[in-house]
Formats: sequence, structure tokens, C-alpha cells
Amino acid sequence: MLGDDLLFASDDETDEPVECLAAWKVLIVDDEPEIHAVTKMVLSGFEFEGRRIEFHTASSAKEAREILEQESACEFAVALVDVVMESSHAGLDLVQWIRETLDNQVLRIILRTGQPGEAPEERVIRDYDINDYKNKTELTALRLKTAMYAALRAYRDLRLIERHRLGLEKIIHATTQFIECDTLPQFASTILNQISLILGIESSDIICCAITRDAKSGNQYNVLATNLQNKSTSGMPGDIQRRIESALRQKQSVRGNDYFVSYFTTRRGMESVLYVARDHELETVQHHLLSFFAHNIAVSHENIKLREVIRESQKELSYIIGEAVEVRSKETGSHVRRVAHISHLLAVYAGLNDSEAEMIKLASPLHDVGKVAIPDSILNKPGKHTEEESVIMRSHAKVGYDMLRKSTNPILQVGARIAHEHHEQWNGSGYPNGLAGEQISMAGRVSAIADVFDALGSKRCYKAPWSEEEIKAYFVKQRAKQFDPTLVDILLEHFDEFAAIRERFPDPE
Repeated sequence: MLGDDLLFASDDETDEPVECLAAWKVLIVDDEPEIHAVTKMVLSGFEFEGRRIEFHTASSAKEAREILEQESACEFAVALVDVVMESSHAGLDLVQWIRETLDNQVLRIILRTGQPGEAPEERVIRDYDINDYKNKTELTALRLKTAMYAALRAYRDLRLIERHRLGLEKIIHATTQFIECDTLPQFASTILNQISLILGIESSDIICCAITRDAKSGNQYNVLATNLQNKSTSGMPGDIQRRIESALRQKQSVRGNDYFVSYFTTRRGMESVLYVARDHELETVQHHLLSFFAHNIAVSHENIKLREVIRESQKELSYIIGEAVEVRSKETGSHVRRVAHISHLLAVYAGLNDSEAEMIKLASPLHDVGKVAIPDSILNKPGKHTEEESVIMRSHAKVGYDMLRKSTNPILQVGARIAHEHHEQWNGSGYPNGLAGEQISMAGRVSAIADVFDALGSKRCYKAPWSEEEIKAYFVKQRAKQFDPTLVDILLEHFDEFAAIRERFPDPE
């Protein structure tokens, strides 16, 4: 039985009303009804961090297991467990079941026994994962409250650590999403989608705005993403502008009860601000997670900008190289740009993903790069080539392949394949290797059609441009002979879209 100090201890708690917060769930497991009654009486006015206790009771270990299985066990903060119930070790078996079978390491377990001889304290604490051990005959009201404060404080901290862990996992997942972003619009969409997931709240319940500014450009902001109706900083509500400007001016994060402005600057001098606000108070853990997330946004944004610069540089280099070859052929540089866009559109309609289609677009201008090795007298001959000249002319496919194939750059690797295969034919009669059907890569098949489609409609030193009807008739005739029949069908079905590319990139007068 409990000592008299516990049975008749005074209640030091006040009955003043407090803010209604979720109660701490405490499970009492004991086969003595009076123990339940006395425990509830002593802790009836108990509060920790403004939250009262919600009691759940079980008169046996079996009943306790049923309660913990039916409800979310992690929602229980503390379990006060008797040792001797339906058996002399029922409480110890329950502890083992909670920790091992239920795999609950968060629940704080206070073992209480009126028969310490059945469960010696040192052995039990050593062999069982409990958090406290109390002899009922020595457990006063003060000691019970002290044990409860310690247990609830530990439970709170463990749940906080768990929330941090889950939040960081979400940030890692979000970072993975950022890595997969290729464009700034994708990046912006990812920011808005991930913020609500990280905070564990509905996106409609928050205001989110991500802004960058080059430190050298003064107060000119770049809004990366926002769920505000007005997408410009000038149209933002005044309080949001002031908070963002305060963070940028102080060069540090600013926080309030219901908002957080996270400030971060990268090594390259890019300042980033993530503003998040809601109509409820933001918790401390949410402030921490937003701070980590803002750091990742800044670094990811800078990397995407760098990738865009690299991609644009690669694109321009492909065009420059391709145009240089066209100049040698006394043709215009617009041809390689048209081939790039025609190839991209054809690849998209053929079902290739965005990355594959973009890769073909960047690599296709290199299709004739091998022509740099062809003498001008053969390259620009207006009449028909002799058999010997034809052999030399056809060698450009192999030469182009040899020029590009040793590079580890993925664009140049695709370019090598295109250079090598864009004169192969579906029926196997092409050169240089007589490949047939799907032996020819998709990049080679797509570029072959794009090259011929544009060449037929362009003026050359040896011919006038063909009409659209003549071009259509040619592809109908060469379907499943020179060209992949499926790709020809796509070209003919969307002919006007492909023809419009010529209007966008006309040859100079």
C-alpha cells in the first residue's frame, strides 16, 4: 500500500483556468483499485507546461497490452506499471513487450512495486529498459510528482528529437527533389510543395515567399516562389515587405510568433530569404526546420543557376561548332538551330522524356561536324560526286564520331552517336555501318529526319527549296525505307508545327 504521506498529501496546484492544450496521456497498470484511485487523486491537479494529465487504466498486463495496441502507443507519455499482477513478473513481461514487440522506446516507464523482493531494484534496472523504479511503501505524493515531472520532461524531449529527425528526413527528401529540378519554374514549384510537407500543415494555411538578391545589385529582388496572388515584391502586403527588408538589412533571420524570415547568403554573394507565416503560432521546431530548409533553397538555387549557365554555354558551343561547319559548306547557320528544334519536337512526340529530348536537342547541331575534314572542292561541289568523291564525302560520319566519342560529356557522347548514325537508313542501306531498324539509336533516327526535313525545304548550292507537298510526298515514299515509319507518321501528323520552326529561324537574306 501507499504511505500515508501520499494518501493524505495536500494538493499544491491551483484551480485557475489555463489555455486548453492537449493533455499528457498516462497509463496506470495495477491490479489494486485503490492504487488507481490514489494516483488519480494525487495527480488530479497536476500540470506540466500548461497541460493536464489524461488517465487511462488497466488492471492487468494483458489489459494494458490491449490498450496500447488499440491506441497509438507513442501518444502515451508515461506508464506507471506494477510488477506483480496476474503473475509475479507480469509487469516485467509488459515492459519487455513494450520495448521489443511494440518497439516503443519513447514511452517513459515507471515501475512500482509493493513487493520489492519479487523484483530487486538493481537487477530490474539493469535488465529491463525502465526509466524509474519506485517502492510503493516509500512513494509519497511529492516523490510521485517529482517522478512525473522528470518522466514528462524526458518524453517531451524525446518527441522533440523525433520531430526534428522526421523534419530533417523531409528536408533531405526535399533536397533530393531540388537536385532533380532542371529549371527555375520546377524549382519554385518544389519550394511551395515541400514547405507544407516539412511543417506538417496544409499549404493553404501558410503564406510562403522565397526571394533571392544579388548583394551587388542593391535592393532588386528576384521572387523564386510565392503563393501570394501578386507575384512581385512591390505588390506584397506592407508587413511582409517590412519583415523581408528587415532580414536583408540586418543580414540575419527574423522571427515572430506566427512568422519566420530565414536569411542566408552563399559563398558567391547570393542572398536568400524564405518568408513563411500562418495564422497560428509557429513552433520552435518549425523555426529550426525552416532555417535548415532556407539554407538548402539558397544552395540549390545557386546550383540550378549555375547549371543553366553551363547548359546555355553548351548549347551555344554546339550551335557555334555546327554553324562553323555550315559556313564551310556555304550554308547558313540557321540550319543547325532548326535541326535542333525539329529534333526536340520530334523526340517529345515520340515519347522521350524531357531529359532525353533536351539531350538530343543539344547534341543534334553536331550531326555534320565531321565535314571539317572534307576538302572544300568536294564539300561545295555543285554537281554530282564521283565514286571516289562520294567515299570521301561519306567519311564525315565516321570522322565526326571519332572526334566526339572520347569525350565523357553526355552531350558530346550523344553527338558522337548522331554524327555516326544520321545517314543510316531504316532498311539497312545507309552508311557507314549499314545499320537497320532499331539498331539505329533513337537519337540517330530522330536527327536523320530533322536533317533531311530541313535540308529539303532549304536552298542549297545544288538545289532550290522544295515545296511542302513535295516534302510530304518524299517522306511518304521513304517511310520504312530510309526513315523510321513511326517517326515519319509523327512528322506528317504534326507537319504544320514542324514547318513553323522554319518561320522562327529563317535563313538570312
